[in-house]
Amino acid sequence: MDTKPTFNTDKLPKHVAIIMDGNGRWAKQKGMLRIVGHENGTKSVRTTVEACAEIGIKNLTLYAFSTENWNRPKSEVNTLMKLLVKSLKKEIKTLQDNNIRLRAIGKLEELPEKAFKELHEVIEKTKDNTHMNLTLALSYGSREELISAVKSISTNVKNNIISIESIDESIINKHLYTQNLPDVDLLIRTSGEQRISNFLLWQIAYAELYFTDVLWPDFSKEDLYKALKCYEKRERRFGKTSEQLSK
Repeated sequence: MDTKPTFNTDKLPKHVAIIMDGNGRWAKQKGMLRIVGHENGTKSVRTTVEACAEIGIKNLTLYAFSTENWNRPKSEVNTLMKLLVKSLKKEIKTLQDNNIRLRAIGKLEELPEKAFKELHEVIEKTKDNTHMNLTLALSYGSREELISAVKSISTNVKNNIISIESIDESIINKHLYTQNLPDVDLLIRTSGEQRISNFLLWQIAYAELYFTDVLWPDFSKEDLYKALKCYEKRERRFGKTSEQLSK
């Protein structure tokens, strides 16, 4: 696809989440250091964010750094954090020009001070933007998020703020990092791996999953269009039968 296809606006996902995988392998295939892959991956981030804004996707969540990624070599982690700061400074104009609001989820207090400060500066500068919500999952792990929610709800029960009987999906949603976001409609993972990797486990309960062999630094607008066109053809039944949906 050389040009943007026409999308059925009624069938556009309200929330797209992406596991951006394959930076290291992309660099290795080219005989380069892993960090070169991460640097080139930031170009795909910009391309994807701009394309989603142009198409009309209201919510985009990117898995930028997991809680498990802290276990990578210290030199790589340090470089990734420096790249995060550099990217945030560089992309503020893109966010403002496209009326995009930046948010972040995860154990953000674990980020280095400089990265944490830069992140919150960009969040503050874009807080009034309304066209699209861009959420970065940083130092994020879904199991940790669910544990945190359980602890918070338990404390509220203990203090008689809520009753056990009142606990339902909406109560749990209100205690998650993503409390202001709708459930994920489409989850994309690049690089050919077919795993969820501890990402938004609660929020993807009814998401459509799309896996592509394309490594993240090579992920283009055309690859995004393919994913969205595939989603457009899916029948989302939410436990119902096809016959029920056709009535």
